[in-house]
Amino acid sequence: MAEHLFTFMGTAAGCGVPSFFCDCPACTEARTDSKLARGDCGAMVRRAGLPEAETPTLIIDTPPDARHQLLREGVRHVDALLFTHCHYDHIGGLGEYEYLVQLIRGGAPLPTYGSPAALEGIAAEFHYMDYCLDVHEMMPRESVEYDGVRYTALPVSHAPGTYGYLIETPDTRLFYASDTGPLPEATADAIRGVDVLAMDATFWLRNWKPDDHHSIQECIAEGLGLDAGRIYLTHMCMHYDEPITYAELLSYLEQYDGRVIPALDGMTIPI
Repeated sequence: MAEHLFTFMGTAAGCGVPSFFCDCPACTEARTDSKLARGDCGAMVRRAGLPEAETPTLIIDTPPDARHQLLREGVRHVDALLFTHCHYDHIGGLGEYEYLVQLIRGGAPLPTYGSPAALEGIAAEFHYMDYCLDVHEMMPRESVEYDGVRYTALPVSHAPGTYGYLIETPDTRLFYASDTGPLPEATADAIRGVDVLAMDATFWLRNWKPDDHHSIQECIAEGLGLDAGRIYLTHMCMHYDEPITYAELLSYLEQYDGRVIPALDGMTIPI
């Protein structure tokens, strides 16, 4: 039985689904069915089988709607932060954690990990929170272990200093890369044959930014080429370049016999 759980806290690209300014079929569908609404990307790793108060909790990225995501999942404490990069849709909710440090942790700063570039960007954006974060720079291919889970920083094709993380437990190898274009060769070699691949699938059909993101089709093709066991689509916009509803996407994915799964906010898998 797996000892840890991986939760998709958010599964959308920066504008979310539904976007406040959009009435496309995908956004209309998500307004009608709240289970299909998507917040900005983030993830959580927790120990399975423990009471919430005793469960070590690591959060990957702090998107603008972090508070709502944490409330939805019943999270009452966070013990460590891990950042993929410093774009707004991945760090904009960091301010919510200041109150956690002040009121719950008694001022003890949160252990915080990321690339030098990511941590520098966060420090510039949230300069008033320097007392809240115990920062640890991670260099490419460097690993950190937290609560029995190993996280290895692997460079991906996005903004400078962006990492995907190879997340390893005794049972599972999972690669999480919420923002990336085609993976660098060294990163692809390092993750070949992973049990789970959770990767950027921003666009449907035409990819506006092929150096920085995948389309759904490109994500699947790269995942299959890497012999990933299961492929979870995340960082989905649903209305770039052509809108696609969740129902239509499920129909399209039937050809992969359950191997390719569109992640939903709150979806949790054992690792």
